[in-house]
Amino acid sequence: MAKIANLKYLIIGNSAGAVGAAEAIRSGDKTGAITIVSDEPYPAYSRPLISKYLADKRPLEKMLFRSADFYEQTNIQALLGKKVVKLNISEHNVEIEGGTKVTWDKMLLATGGSPIVPKMEGIDLKGVFKFLALDDAKDIDAYLVSLSRKLPRAVVIGGGLIGMSVTEALVKRGAQVTIIEMKNWILNVMLDAGTAGMVAEKMQAAGVNIVTGRTSGKINGSPAGTVEGVTLDDGQILPADLVIVAIGVRPRLDLAVGTEIKINRGIVVDRHMMTSVPDIYACGDVAEAYDAVYGQNRVIPIWPNAYIGGRVAGANMAGGAAEYPGGTAMNSLNYFDIDVVSAGMVLPPDESYEILTSRNNQSSRRIVLKDGRVVGLAFTGNVEKSGIIHSLMKQQVDVTAFKKELVAPDFGLASLPRDVWERQLAGSSASAGK
Repeated sequence: MAKIANLKYLIIGNSAGAVGAAEAIRSGDKTGAITIVSDEPYPAYSRPLISKYLADKRPLEKMLFRSADFYEQTNIQALLGKKVVKLNISEHNVEIEGGTKVTWDKMLLATGGSPIVPKMEGIDLKGVFKFLALDDAKDIDAYLVSLSRKLPRAVVIGGGLIGMSVTEALVKRGAQVTIIEMKNWILNVMLDAGTAGMVAEKMQAAGVNIVTGRTSGKINGSPAGTVEGVTLDDGQILPADLVIVAIGVRPRLDLAVGTEIKINRGIVVDRHMMTSVPDIYACGDVAEAYDAVYGQNRVIPIWPNAYIGGRVAGANMAGGAAEYPGGTAMNSLNYFDIDVVSAGMVLPPDESYEILTSRNNQSSRRIVLKDGRVVGLAFTGNVEKSGIIHSLMKQQVDVTAFKKELVAPDFGLASLPRDVWERQLAGSSASAGK
């Protein structure tokens, strides 16, 4: 059995969190051996860009998160296209498919998430796809090319971020798309009904059919075993040549299950991104880390938080004492030519929260307050000033005295009290200097 010994740092995963950790380790330790293991065969790439690959065949080199020589330049051994199948905590090693064992002194689990695939009749038919990784986009692309229908009919199960991104890509490929969302509006995790409605109008104008408040009962197949349609829970049948399952993502916990590592919804980490087991860290979609808005650990599967968490973990793996500042859900996107920014607690749990809103035909603004402080925001259309509101939320500024200004048409830095906008400018300058 092959063995890679004398390894100081092991990172399992190769996305934003893994890269952030590797860079932080190298900042504190120029020579310690680092190995990254990933079951994907590609250099680190930006997963949000897989929709661009599907839409217009964007080449991999224009999707890379770091330059192609990143591993060489940082003296990292990259074992790509290799799957870790077992974690042995007591022996400080992992086993890779095929039998190779890799030992470690410090390890980071940055394994990301796995797509949620429901148990449904027809889920294994030819023409049913996930949409989480580059290979998924490649598989969908190849299937579209193989279809003889000029305007292929696609059904996307799930109206969240993944569903939105694949829907736009499919529309750009000439497909007729129907989205099925079990809740009463699309993007219901990150947007309120009114804000999501503005996005839905843009999508419908582009020809997308949106079905809400319904679930998929089964996927219908032909005698040849290919997709023919989807039957909804009310008996309605939607014709389809392909189906994309985009219900969501769950933390990829396989390696941690059955070990001493504490698991809740994700792998529980402290403010240093360390798990319940010394020398083992976690970050990104697999981790349950501190949410500064909610004041508790939560799974926050977004790209920037993964990178920041990775930086903290890497610094500490290399002997530092970095502390995770606490993240929160934040998404900035543009689908169907409408800009959307959402952050924090957009849908408060009870009436103790105050909601400020403004809306016209082109844009909307929703700000959620708790005890005079911003805890959530959702902007559509004109999102230019959302960054100011986000800064107020991060800095936990009491906005009681000027809260009405936050949704005024002419809102800007000048709308804030002098001491507040000076602090905002100082914070922007500090961030720019990093």
